[in-house]
Amino acid sequence: MTNAPLPPSQHDLWNGPAGDAWVQAQTLLDGMFAPFEPLLADPLAAHPDAQVLDVGCGTGAVSLAIADRLGLAGHCTGVDISAPMIAVARERAAAAGKDIDFIVADAQQHAFAPASLDHIVSRFGVMFFNDPVQAFRRLREALRDGGSLHAIAWRSPAENAFMTTAERAAAPLLALPPRAADGPGQFAFADAGKVQALLRDSGWRGIEITPLDVRCSIARDDLPTYVSLLGPVGQALRAEGLDPATRASVLATVVDAFAPFVQGDRVVFTAACWSVRAE
Repeated sequence: MTNAPLPPSQHDLWNGPAGDAWVQAQTLLDGMFAPFEPLLADPLAAHPDAQVLDVGCGTGAVSLAIADRLGLAGHCTGVDISAPMIAVARERAAAAGKDIDFIVADAQQHAFAPASLDHIVSRFGVMFFNDPVQAFRRLREALRDGGSLHAIAWRSPAENAFMTTAERAAAPLLALPPRAADGPGQFAFADAGKVQALLRDSGWRGIEITPLDVRCSIARDDLPTYVSLLGPVGQALRAEGLDPATRASVLATVVDAFAPFVQGDRVVFTAACWSVRAE
C-alpha cells in the first residue's frame, strides 16, 4: 500500500473526479436525497414572488423543486463551484422549461448583488468553504432586510454510519485521502456550536440549529455504482493504475459491508443532519 495522497483543492475536486462522479450518479443521488427537497422548497410556496439562491446547487434538483413552488414574479438562482454539475443543471432546467439561472462560481468569492435576495437555501452545499465566515458574510450581504437562510448539513461521522461504511471497510485495502479534521468537507459542520459561532461572527441573527433525521434509500442494485463512484472510496477505485482484480475484490468487500442497511431490494439509512436557520 502506498501513502495516501493529499486531498485536492475544492475547485479541483468538484471540477474533476468528484464533479464527474456526481454527474454520473445524478439519478441515483436525486433519488437518495429526494426527501430533502420538500423541506427546503415547500416553505417557499408561501412566498411566490421571492428571489431565491440555492448554494451548492449541484445538478439542480433543489433548484428545480424551488422553481416549481415560485410564481411568475419569483426566481431561483443556483450557484456551484462545479462546472460539470452546473452544465447538467442547465440542461435539466431547459428540458423542464424552467427559467433558472445557474452560475459556476465559488459562493465565498462571488460578487452577488447586495440586498437582492429574499431567501438562501442549501442542501449539503455550505460545508465546503475554505473561509466559512467570509462566505456567510457575503451571503448575508446579498439578502434584503428580513431575508432568511435555511441550510441542511451533515452531523458527525459517528451519527452517519452509512456515510462512513465504505471508508471503514476499504481502509485496510486502499490508500484513502485523509479527511481534514476541521473541513472543508462533508462533516465540517458536525459541531453545532462551531456553526453557531461562525454564523454569529458573519453577522447573522435569529440562529436556530436543530437536529434533522431523514430516512433515505437507494435500490440495492445501485449499491455497487454508489460505492464505485462516490466519496473517497469511489475516487480510489477509479484511480489510474489500480488493477482490475484488486478493484473487483475491494468493491465486493465494501458492498458486503453495507449488509446492515439492506432491507429487501432497498438500502435504507437515516441521514443525521442539522437544519440551520438564520436571518
